[in-house]
Amino acid sequence: MDTPLQIPALDEAEELTCDVLVIGGGTAGTMAALTAAEHGANVILLEKAHVRHSGALAMGMDGVNNAVIPGRAEPDDYVAEITRANDGIVDQSTVRQTATRGFGMVQRLESYGVKFEKDEHGDYAVRQVHRSGSYVLPMPEGKDVKKVLYRQLRRREMRERIRIENRVMPVRVLTAEGQAVGAVGLNTRTGAFVTVRAGAVILATGACGRLGLPASGYLYGTYENPTNAGDGYAMAYHAGAELTGIECFQINPLIKDYNGPACAYVANPFGGYQVNRHGERFVDSDYWSGQMMAEFAAEVASDRGPVYLKLSHLPEESISSLESILHSTERPTRGTFHEGRGHDYRTHDIEMHISEIGLCGGHSASGVRVDDHARTTVPRLYAAGDLACVPHNYMIGAFVFGDLAGADASQYAPYEGELPLDQLREAHDLIYRPLHNPDGPPQPQVEYKLRRFVNDYVAPPKSGARLSLALEAFERMHTDIAEMGAQTPHELMRCAEVSFIRDCAEMAARASLARTESRWGLYHDRLDHPHRDDASWFHHLDLHKSPSGAMEFTARPVAPYLVPIDEFTPVGGPSRHIGEVHAEDVATAGSRDLAPVATGLLDTGADGTGSAGPEPLGGPGPSEAAPAEQVSGRILELVALAEEQPELDALLPYLNDPAAAVRREAVAVLTETVPPGTGPALADALRDSAPEVRATAAASLRELVETLLPEPTLRDGLAAALAESDPVVRAAALDVLRALRLGDADLFARSLTDSDIAVRIEAVRALVSVDAATELARAAVTDPSREVRVTIAKALATVSAERPLDVVLDALTRLTEDPDALVQGAAYGALATTGCPAPLATRAVTALSASAWQVRSGAATALSAADPDVAVPALAKALADPNSDVRKAAVLALTRLTGTEDARAALATATTDSDADVRAYAAKGLQNRP
Repeated sequence: MDTPLQIPALDEAEELTCDVLVIGGGTAGTMAALTAAEHGANVILLEKAHVRHSGALAMGMDGVNNAVIPGRAEPDDYVAEITRANDGIVDQSTVRQTATRGFGMVQRLESYGVKFEKDEHGDYAVRQVHRSGSYVLPMPEGKDVKKVLYRQLRRREMRERIRIENRVMPVRVLTAEGQAVGAVGLNTRTGAFVTVRAGAVILATGACGRLGLPASGYLYGTYENPTNAGDGYAMAYHAGAELTGIECFQINPLIKDYNGPACAYVANPFGGYQVNRHGERFVDSDYWSGQMMAEFAAEVASDRGPVYLKLSHLPEESISSLESILHSTERPTRGTFHEGRGHDYRTHDIEMHISEIGLCGGHSASGVRVDDHARTTVPRLYAAGDLACVPHNYMIGAFVFGDLAGADASQYAPYEGELPLDQLREAHDLIYRPLHNPDGPPQPQVEYKLRRFVNDYVAPPKSGARLSLALEAFERMHTDIAEMGAQTPHELMRCAEVSFIRDCAEMAARASLARTESRWGLYHDRLDHPHRDDASWFHHLDLHKSPSGAMEFTARPVAPYLVPIDEFTPVGGPSRHIGEVHAEDVATAGSRDLAPVATGLLDTGADGTGSAGPEPLGGPGPSEAAPAEQVSGRILELVALAEEQPELDALLPYLNDPAAAVRREAVAVLTETVPPGTGPALADALRDSAPEVRATAAASLRELVETLLPEPTLRDGLAAALAESDPVVRAAALDVLRALRLGDADLFARSLTDSDIAVRIEAVRALVSVDAATELARAAVTDPSREVRVTIAKALATVSAERPLDVVLDALTRLTEDPDALVQGAAYGALATTGCPAPLATRAVTALSASAWQVRSGAATALSAADPDVAVPALAKALADPNSDVRKAAVLALTRLTGTEDARAALATATTDSDADVRAYAAKGLQNRP
């Protein structure tokens, strides 16, 4: 029999000391640790899992939602978008930090090896997904973001400053003399009691993703990372910090029965979009917001539901590209999910639904209150990432505020006084209490019950009565939580998480009860207060723990804006103290005519929980992890060697090992450690005899391309790889040669006749990078692949202004005669950039009557660059096209021609179109007229 886990004595704690303590090893925490160390601080990074694969980025990221790239977006425009999306309740000074520092952060991440999509000229390939502003920067190879960050943490100079303590879970921030002085928690493997003495504490524990219960009933099947159970929200609250916006929930659209995003923002540049069952775009809201979710929820509930992400109309090339992105990053199981249902993007659009509720600053506006340096209201305590209330901060904002926190916190030295004994005792009891009752109700059952109450009483639409019932339930849950049983350190961790979830649930219910209005669309929809009340509630709603332990509220006026917004005019002023918010009387339905007869403990259930009747505990628990695969001794040696940051010479024996599995692992270690000489070594591995080694080397070169030196030996190795028989190798070699500017037109043009389509497409991209218009034009009508010809048509519009325009226009003219409709459409679309002279404008007008909607859409786009006298009448007629994408293209073309009265009149008729995009772009075009 296993020895029972012993409760360590309070004075047996393992004490650690540092200048800066970072709690959470995800997005924001990793950046905070790196920056603090770069500023000279000694850092301890605590992570309850393992930093290598923890946090919301554990499986990567397929795009950045808020990249403010110079030339593509302006910081003030972004601040305005976020202000409108948040109904004006925003501290613009914090949002502006993300807007102004985001580009520098993109470049910093790129220097680490994080790869963002770029065009053939090396410019960031920012997409316009929302109707205003271009902020989405794809990361088609973003599955390795966390691996790249871990590589930075393990650099030799960082290891001297940063001590990583994996499998340590803090439960409370320690405070003394009114400031944060450390934290206390447990080792989730040994059960040891751990204290940390620090000069400053940075909370970066992510969202409260395990608040509402998914429709599936699975505790860990959440939209957000399920390990993010509100740890930081609870720790900040109990440390005395103010939280804000907790009534503004995160609710997202997702794939029905699969708790992952449908990724419309990824699909949008490929031509995908959200529709109702009739195929109509219906979302009138622009930026991602609660109002957008309200429209989504209303459509799902109407006779126009269900709602779908429409992909089935896309060509094979687009669907294949989407599959390669959507099935490999963030949630790689989604491909298996669709396959299990017999669904395919080619034949089935993706049914969508609505997620459970959560708390998340990064995707809505709820979290710990911070200033523009990530400082909370408790001195020396910081918050960053999804935990901090910086509305719609997303991944880049998490990195920015992690950086800000790390820089500011680095000024402090460790606290030298005695750690507060009363706080240590409280934390010790919280951690080890379940061991006193090892056979008590298990954590999964108690958590299921708690989160079922959240769904029943707190999820929108909200009402005072339901929120009051929630508070009663959460108060009773104190007893259930106190009686939970545990026998292992892992179970102790899960039990502590349930206490965090209960704290967050109470905060969410009380904050929702306090704000007596409806705001943010679905995020805070009060049935009993259905209207927005700016006169009383144009305020942040802050909450904090009073000295007596009660939850108190303050209404804090929105500070005057840095970027004026027409719809809102904050004036600042004093805060309004609200104090405690009490539940309504929900003991009876209406008034009671006669007093009830007392019959003893009538209201106490048989289980002693104080409930009015038995509330059965139930719900699925976590699945057991499958045993790890056995690995060879050589691979184990490599894994150990990776921790030592080996030089290339130390890896060469493994790179030349007789076993392909060892060579493949050696390439992976080389990619993780990146010693000098990595580029040429990876190029050599492209010629390995084993396909799995070649594929790994190709992926590694693409991953590291931003960090590799463009040295002659690397060029020679890549050029030699172009003669290899493996098309994966040839395509990767072309991609890296292009990105590092190591090739020329002659070298790239040789691959235009390659037998593989993917290689020829890489050759086209490479030729664009050197503005080889003549070579592209020559291949435009000779390539047998539709996909390549489409790529060339689009490419011809992107070669530099010094291109021979007559050559480009001649090639595009021939492509408008191509037998394939997609090629014709792409050629017409390119004319919007190159210019559309009279002969081609006449041809485009005729093409507006083509049978294929893709041709009609491309023709409408081309006319945006034509003579208005020719274009406007034809585009006005196209506004009656039966295909909504053609009408949308016509509207967008007319917005470029609003110098004429006829164009404005045509746009005015489109403002009542049945398609939401057509209506919105027409209205925007009229607003932006000269």
